Amino acid sequence: MGKVAVLGAGAWGTALGKVLAEKGDRVVIWSRRADLAEQINQTRENGRYLPGAPLPATLEATSDMAGAIDGCDMIVFVAPSHATRDVARLAARHIREDVLVVSATKGIENDTLEFMDEVLVHELPAHVAPNLAFLSGPSFAKELAAHLPTAVVIAARDESVRHRVMQRFHMPYLRLYASDDVVGVECGGALKNVIALAAGAVDGLGLGHNTRAALITRGLAEIARLSMARGGSALTLAGLAGMGDLVLTCTGELSRNRTVGMELGRGRKLTDILRSLGHVAEGVRTTKSARDLSVKLGVDMPITREVYNVLYQGKSVEKGVVDLMSLPLGPEFSPTGN
Repeated sequence: MGKVAVLGAGAWGTALGKVLAEKGDRVVIWSRRADLAEQINQTRENGRYLPGAPLPATLEATSDMAGAIDGCDMIVFVAPSHATRDVARLAARHIREDVLVVSATKGIENDTLEFMDEVLVHELPAHVAPNLAFLSGPSFAKELAAHLPTAVVIAARDESVRHRVMQRFHMPYLRLYASDDVVGVECGGALKNVIALAAGAVDGLGLGHNTRAALITRGLAEIARLSMARGGSALTLAGLAGMGDLVLTCTGELSRNRTVGMELGRGRKLTDILRSLGHVAEGVRTTKSARDLSVKLGVDMPITREVYNVLYQGKSVEKGVVDLMSLPLGPEFSPTGN
């Protein structure tokens, strides 16, 4: 096998690094925090973000970016979306021409409104672009680390890159599917976190299964509209990166975004929720980006708009639900409407 650099030592980066190391790669996880890297090396587990998951001897951690990338034939970006640009800039000077680069981060930057594929293309050397791939789909880190059967999708514009990345990650407990729709896969992965906040909020209010099912389904319609406005395929959103990830994140107890939404529905303040969470909830930042991008592209996204109003405008969850239920009546399938 080869050497893989995993850039990001959170739960998801650690779980993916564990998969690759168990398959036979030498894996180096880069952490911005030297103390976390030392703790991983000493205890053989990531006690901060993925406790209870023993790590193979072929996996190590470091805070030295150059050392992590040196000699690797694949790099996996797993930093939070708001940190991906800085991490890419740190990594750029060390990346060889023949290295596969996989992004497993889901989100949209607040200032630029760029998805991770756009951020990496802009910040990494030009020779990297043909070797870029994007991993997405319904996958909690804790369950993947425990070898529970998981299926994800690998999106890349180059067929050979898709095939090579799929072969690298495939394990008896991890199945991969291929897609050439990078735009659709990236949209599904980022925006499902916004809808999960809404799903958690209605659960926190105790509004029942009808409400949750309606919200998930109409949320998928919003994601598809934005994806198509950016050149993606609606069919992609019926798959793992769309419906699959959306259902998991909106219903799974391990979902941080759903947890934040539930606490909002129960009346807690966002600042208090995030302080006690201890992990990044990508949907909070992504909500602002998604709302701004929908305005820029002229795409109607009422659920996203109401989540934005709750998070950033002080609107109550209850009033947001009332306003969604009061939208003008119309066809279920429309490229423009609610």
